[in-house]
Amino acid sequence: MALSASAASAGRGSRAEKVRRIFERFDANGDGGLDRDEMAKLVVAVNPRVKFSEDQISAILDEVFRTYAEFILPDGRGLSLPGLLRTYDDGAGDVDRDFLALSLPAVDSDASSPEIAPGDAAAPSSPPSGAAVAASLLDDHVKPLGAGGGAPPSFSSRAAAAAPAWATSPNHGIAFDSSWGLLDDLEILVKRLRSKQQRKGSADGSGAGNSNFDSFSEAGWSREISGAADSASSAAPWDETSRDYLTFVKELAVLRTRADASRSREEAFDNHMVIGRALSEHRLFRDALASFRRACELQPTDVRPHFRAGNCLYALGRHAEAKEEYLLALEAAEAGGSQSADILPQIHVNLGIAMEAEGMVLGACEHYREAAILCPSHARALKLLGSALFGVGEYRAAEKALEEAIFLKPDYADAHCDLGSALHAVGDDDRAIQEFQKAIDLKPGHVDALYNLGGLNMDAGRFVRAAEMYTRVLSIRPNHWRAQLNKAVALLGQGESEEAKKALKEAFKMTQRVEVYDAISHLKALQKKPKASKGKDDGLGEQAYVVVEASKFKRVGRKTTLRQDLANALDIRAFERMTKLGRCDVELVRKEMNETDVPVSYSGTGIPEKSIRKAALEVILRRLLSFLKPDTFQGAIKAINERILSVLDAPGSGRIDLGMFFAIIAPICSGPVERRKRVVFDALLWRPASEGSNGQIRRSDALTYIKLLRAVYIPTHGASDMLEMHGESDPTMVSYTEFLEMFNDPDWGFGILSTLVKLEESDHIRHGHHTCSICQYPIIGSRFKETKHAFSLCNRCYSEGKVPSAYKLEEYRFKEYGNESEALIDKCMCFNLHSKKLETDA
Repeated sequence: MALSASAASAGRGSRAEKVRRIFERFDANGDGGLDRDEMAKLVVAVNPRVKFSEDQISAILDEVFRTYAEFILPDGRGLSLPGLLRTYDDGAGDVDRDFLALSLPAVDSDASSPEIAPGDAAAPSSPPSGAAVAASLLDDHVKPLGAGGGAPPSFSSRAAAAAPAWATSPNHGIAFDSSWGLLDDLEILVKRLRSKQQRKGSADGSGAGNSNFDSFSEAGWSREISGAADSASSAAPWDETSRDYLTFVKELAVLRTRADASRSREEAFDNHMVIGRALSEHRLFRDALASFRRACELQPTDVRPHFRAGNCLYALGRHAEAKEEYLLALEAAEAGGSQSADILPQIHVNLGIAMEAEGMVLGACEHYREAAILCPSHARALKLLGSALFGVGEYRAAEKALEEAIFLKPDYADAHCDLGSALHAVGDDDRAIQEFQKAIDLKPGHVDALYNLGGLNMDAGRFVRAAEMYTRVLSIRPNHWRAQLNKAVALLGQGESEEAKKALKEAFKMTQRVEVYDAISHLKALQKKPKASKGKDDGLGEQAYVVVEASKFKRVGRKTTLRQDLANALDIRAFERMTKLGRCDVELVRKEMNETDVPVSYSGTGIPEKSIRKAALEVILRRLLSFLKPDTFQGAIKAINERILSVLDAPGSGRIDLGMFFAIIAPICSGPVERRKRVVFDALLWRPASEGSNGQIRRSDALTYIKLLRAVYIPTHGASDMLEMHGESDPTMVSYTEFLEMFNDPDWGFGILSTLVKLEESDHIRHGHHTCSICQYPIIGSRFKETKHAFSLCNRCYSEGKVPSAYKLEEYRFKEYGNESEALIDKCMCFNLHSKKLETDA
C-alpha cells in the first residue's frame, strides 16, 4: 500500500530526528562532528552483544572515514550529521533498532526536524562505489550484498566478526538488513530454549552427550558441503514435546510472519533462507525445513533452498524426499550455468549419499563419479566413490578411487579403512593390514577398522588376534552385536567353548536373531552329545571327515539327485536367497516389460537392443524388490552386479541388454515353473531383434541366451564350447515348444531348474531327530542316507562329497528322502520284503 506524500515526509522527518539524537548523544565535545573516539563508542553502544577487539574497531573506522571522506569535517572534527544519516540511508544499520538500543526518549511522529536537502554541498547526490560496503561496518545488521548481490564486506566489519561463517559467504550470505535483525532475534530465542531444556536435562545442544560419536566412521556426509550440524547422527536431542519448545515454535512463527511481510520477494526469500540456515546450525532440522520450503516457494528456480531442504530431510531420515530435493537442486544448478558451478559437485555428492541411504548404490556411484570429474581435488567424493564401488563388488575400481582420495588427503582414516577392505577382498592381506592399522593410528577408536581387521584375522585362522579386535570394538560400542557374534566364533576357533557360549548369549540378547539362537542350541547339543569312538571332533562341531571323488557316489533310484547337480543347485539357491529374487513374483517381471519404455540402441556390432545403464536398471530392480530394506537391497545389488551384470556387460560399457537381463532372472523368481519359462521366452521376444517374428525367436538368440544363463549360474561347466557344438549362426526361428526342449536339456540347457525348485519347496522340511553325520546340524531339506552304514548327510555335506573318516569304502550308495514320510514308507517296504524272504526260506 503506497504512502501519501505527507506521511512519507513525516516518516522521513522522524527518522532524521532519531539520527540527530543519536549523533548528539555521541558528539561529546559538541563540535558538530564524530571523531574516531566518538565513532568507536557509537559502534560499541549500538551492538551490545558483540565484543570487538581494538584492531577490529580500528579497521572499521578506517573503512568508514575512507568511504565517507566527503562527509568528514576539517580540523579533525570527524563525521558530520549528514554523513551519519547517509550511512543509515545506505542500509548500514536499522535506525529504529539502534535508537531503542541506546534507550533514547521517544520521538514524536510529528517532529519537524530539518531534513538534509538533496542538493546540500555536504551531501553528494550519489555516494562513492564503495559506500554500501563501508556503511555495513557501522552495524551488525547490514546489507553486505545489496538487493542485487555484490561483494561482501571485509572481515574487519563488525557484522563479519559477530556472524557465523555462512552469513558472510561470498555467494550464499545475508543480503538484506532485515535478515540480520531476524538472525539476531532467532539466536536469542534458540539460546533461551537451550537454556531451559538444559536445565531440565532434556537437550544437549552441543551433542557432547554422544561420547562415542568420534569413534564411528563418517556416515557419508560431505563436510565440504554442510557442517556436522547437518548429520543426522549428531542431531541434538531437542525435546519437541515440551512446553518450552511449543513456545519457541510460536515465537518462530512471529519471525516468519515478519519475513513474509518484507518489502520485496527477494528480501522475503533472503529472510527465510537466513532463518533456515540458523536453525540448521542448531540442528532444529524440522523447523529449518519449513523455512527452506517457504524459500522454495518464493524462488523455485534457486538452487540453494532445494539443496538445504535436502540436507534437512536427510538429517531427519527422510531419504527419499531428500533425494527429490537434491534432484530439483541439480536441475536448477545445471540450468544456472557458471553461477552454480561451485555448488554442482556438492549437490552430486549429497544426492549420491541420499541414494545410497535408499540402497541405490549404482546410482550413487554415478553421482560420486560426476562430482570427482567436476572437482578432481574433492577427496570426499573420491572416498565415497571408492566405498560405493566396494559395496557393489567392483574391488579394483574401488581400490583405485580410494588410493586417489588418500593421495589428496593422507590423514583420511575412513579412506584407509575402506581401502583395507578392498585389498582384503582381492587377496592382498598384507597391504590390507597396513591400511587398517593406519586408520586405527589416525583414529584409535575407529570401530570399522578394528572390526574389519578382526574379520581379516578370522579368515586367516588367527582366532586369538581376531578375538582381541572384537573385544576392542565392544569396549567402544558395547551393543555391536555382530562383533559379539564374531567374537564367539573366534573363541570357538580357539576351543573356548564355554566362553563362546557366553558370547553367543550376549549376542542374542542384543539382536534376538533366530540364527544366533540356533547357534546357541547347536553348541549346547554338541556339549551334551557323547563323542563318538569312531572319528574325533575338530573343535568346531564337525566330525572328522574325508572328501571323496564324485565317481564314488552312487545313487539308489533315479529320484536321488546327482551330487554335482545338487552342488550347482545349492549355489543358485544361495544366490536366489542373497538377491531375494526368489520372493519376487515372475509376473512382476512381465509387468516391467509391458510398462517400461526403453529406446532402441545399437551395439558395437550394429545389432538393435533395448539397453540401459546400470543405474537405470537398479531403479527397475528397486521396484521389483520394493519389499526390501535399503541395506538388504544393497546386498542384493552387489550379488547381482558381481554375478549377472559382470557377464552381461563383459566389455565394460556400463550398459545392459534389458530383455536379456529379464530372461536371466526369470528362472529364479517365484511362481510356477512353467510360468517362469514362459516369461523367459516372452523376454527374448520383447527384444528388438525378435519384434514382428510372429511369436518366434531366432535360434541363435536362444543359444546366446542359454550360453549366458549357464555362464551366470553354472560357470564351472565350460559353456564356452556350447555354441560351436550347436551352431551360433543358425538363422532359423524357433517356437516356444522348441525353445523349451533347448531350455530343459540337462546337459546343455538349464535342466537343473527342477532340482532348484525341489530345494525351494523343501526349505522348511526337517527330519525329526536326524542330524548330519558331518556338521552335526539338524537336517533341513533332503536327507541323504548311505545304505550300507546308515549314516545320513545334509544337502550341503552330500554336495561337497564329505563322508565320516571312519567309513572308507570303494563306493557309497545314497538314497534321498524328501521327508520322513518317504523314509517311513521305505522302511516298511524293506520290512515287508524281509518278511516275505523269511517266509520263503521257511
